[in-house]
Amino acid sequence: MDVSPITLVEGKGGSYVWDDQGKKYLDYSSGIATCNLGHVPEVVEKAVQEQLSKLWHCSNLYHIPNQEKLAQVLTENSCGDQVFFCNSGAEANEAAIKIAKKYGHDVLEQDSPLIVTFKNSFHGRTMATLSATGQQKIQKGFTPLMPGFDYLPFNDKKALEQLKEKKPVAVLLELVQGEGGVIPADSEWVKQLESICKEQNILLMVDEIQTGMGRTGTLFCYQHYGIEPDVISLAKGGLGSGFPIGAIIAKEHVAKVFSPRYTWKYLWRQSACLDCGIGYSETSYRINCIGRSKYHSGIYMGKTSTISCG
Repeated sequence: MDVSPITLVEGKGGSYVWDDQGKKYLDYSSGIATCNLGHVPEVVEKAVQEQLSKLWHCSNLYHIPNQEKLAQVLTENSCGDQVFFCNSGAEANEAAIKIAKKYGHDVLEQDSPLIVTFKNSFHGRTMATLSATGQQKIQKGFTPLMPGFDYLPFNDKKALEQLKEKKPVAVLLELVQGEGGVIPADSEWVKQLESICKEQNILLMVDEIQTGMGRTGTLFCYQHYGIEPDVISLAKGGLGSGFPIGAIIAKEHVAKVFSPRYTWKYLWRQSACLDCGIGYSETSYRINCIGRSKYHSGIYMGKTSTISCG
């Protein structure tokens, strides 16, 4: 079965791409939520080219200045204290799952730490993140799944009370369910969730892979809700503009149970990927991506709500 009828060969300077026949297309999906600044943005391209002429790869046994610089950007603009880098969104959520499990064993002294996610969620396609995903249609064919996960209905206040009985180490959620239908979390529901997590000493982990770094009109989607997650996962357009890089940002009390050896990855030590993240961040601020996102989202939401009310 040919699932790629169009052969794309070029895309530069915006949201347009060209196929091997020279035909021009508008990439409405931004490379599947990846190219926030368009294809091959000039500033990011320049940063990557400069780094490629200096150093491609370095073990994290050594100090990597651009890794430190990007981590500083992320911690200064979030509620987190430490950053762990990886290659992708699935690996970022995988790292979040690992840090929660480690916290459960080391701090809470739990034998089998449980992580609660939500029905219709999507957190990745590795075995752990697939197990965390609350959609049977996506899990079909890959059973048995990994144990240690449970699922509650999304936006259901009454169901949140079950957290007091289940006593999970962590809750992992998307504040806007992407694969689940682009469903935003209800503000009061999120506040209730945070309150229960604080009361029950449950880690609150937010998957910002689809929503992070300006996509929703604030730098992070959690800022709309006035909450402070213990762990934030990032990737896609929020970091690499198409390059393989992801990250988790964690508060100090959570991060202290983790170290780079628990998420030892090869590609994220490539300096070009880190420079891409730095170039993206600097450009986003310079051209006010967040303000533009907020402005255009108002127009878009108004138009789509009119259509849906039909």
